[in-house]
Amino acid sequence: MRFTFDKDTDWREGVVLLFDKPLEWTSFNVVSKVRSLLYHRLGYKKIKVGHAGTLDPLATGLLIVCVGRATKKVSILQDMEKEYVADIRLGATTPSYDLETEIDQEFPVDHIDEDKIKIALQEFIGNQMQIPPLFSAKFVNGGRAYKLARKGVDMQLNPSPIVIHEIELINLNLPLISVRVRCSKGTYIRALARDVGVALDSGAHLVGLKRTAIGDMKVENAMTLDTFEKKIEFL
Repeated sequence: MRFTFDKDTDWREGVVLLFDKPLEWTSFNVVSKVRSLLYHRLGYKKIKVGHAGTLDPLATGLLIVCVGRATKKVSILQDMEKEYVADIRLGATTPSYDLETEIDQEFPVDHIDEDKIKIALQEFIGNQMQIPPLFSAKFVNGGRAYKLARKGVDMQLNPSPIVIHEIELINLNLPLISVRVRCSKGTYIRALARDVGVALDSGAHLVGLKRTAIGDMKVENAMTLDTFEKKIEFL
């Protein structure tokens, strides 16, 4: 797979781009921006562009975009382990398990300390079944779960198998904690935040998320969309 490009690059042959996705952008927004730049700046009228692993609009970090024949590698890239840094607020829940919706319940946190958090986190390491968030792109009765959830439809999602390879506490400022997570594809970090709250006899929701790695590809080696646009302009 080719990860670099220059003025002689044939984009149809395949290029893999690493982006640091900005906050509030959807993964599709990034793909559309790349496709538009390739068309308007380099003249590629019809070219395949896709991403390997969706990031929610409220998440930032590493997003892999495949161009041309590299789109055939999307499934391989999606199957790789992911690493995230998640900011979690203990003591409160939201229906979406993140900041997309308002707090609906509050819980005590006085009984929680660093030792309890570390012990609880270790219980998540390994194979497990995770119930996805209702506010997710999972299909339910022919529709996307998040669309039905926003309409107030009563439903339940089936649990999915996931693997948590590593999880560690990296910052503590109660009721806020930050954790680093290395996990399998299909893992919802929002759902993990929910489950951490339950494990601590409290509640929790995600307030910040950054994907830091996919396989051995790291966000430190990713570029911003502005940087990509400037590079394209000079080709």
